[in-house]
Parts: sequence; C-alpha cells; structure tokens
Amino acid sequence: MFDQLTALGYGITVFAIVLGVGTVVLWNFGLTQAECATDYHLNTSSGYCTNASGGDATTPTGTSYTNVAYLQTQMGTTGLAGWTPAIIAISVGILFLGAFMIKGGRKGRY
Repeated sequence: MFDQLTALGYGITVFAIVLGVGTVVLWNFGLTQAECATDYHLNTSSGYCTNASGGDATTPTGTSYTNVAYLQTQMGTTGLAGWTPAIIAISVGILFLGAFMIKGGRKGRY
C-alpha cells in the first residue's frame, strides 16, 4: 500500500514540476515574441507594454504572442492545472478503494 502511495506522490510531484517548468518556459517564450506599439516598451516583469511614463499598460500583441499566451492559460489554472485537485482526489480514492477490495478478497482465504 505504501509503495503505491509513494508512486502516487512521485507522480503528483512530476506533474507539478511539468506544470511549473512549462508555464515558466511559455511565459519567457511569449515575452520574446511580444510586440508593442511604437510609443511603448515591454515591461518584462509585468508582461505588459507601458509608455515612457510607466503608466497606461496595454497587453502585447502579435500572432506568436497571442498563441503562446493562450497555451499558457491552457497550462495554468483554467486548463491542466485546474484539474490537479480532481486528479489527486480520484487517484487517492481509487488507491484506497483498491486496497479495501484486495483486503476483502483475502479475508476468506485466511
């Protein structure tokens, strides 16, 4: 039982690492593809285009940036990462149900 729990823990950890690294890579790739209007420059810490005074922030444009930003939202809370609590709950539930079924099957033999 604890071997399966350990494997489940490793799986959830790898899943979290893939989500984190994937989001960071997509964020940085998106910033390299961002296009701003002529009077604006890209603020890399916020991810927005700002004018010289630092105000009036706008979202960057460009086909590549738009596609990468969409992929990032699909990786984040509105996409794959949003399913993480359900995946964990179902995995743990199935693991314990399987353990109870195996224990129930052994009861008649001993």
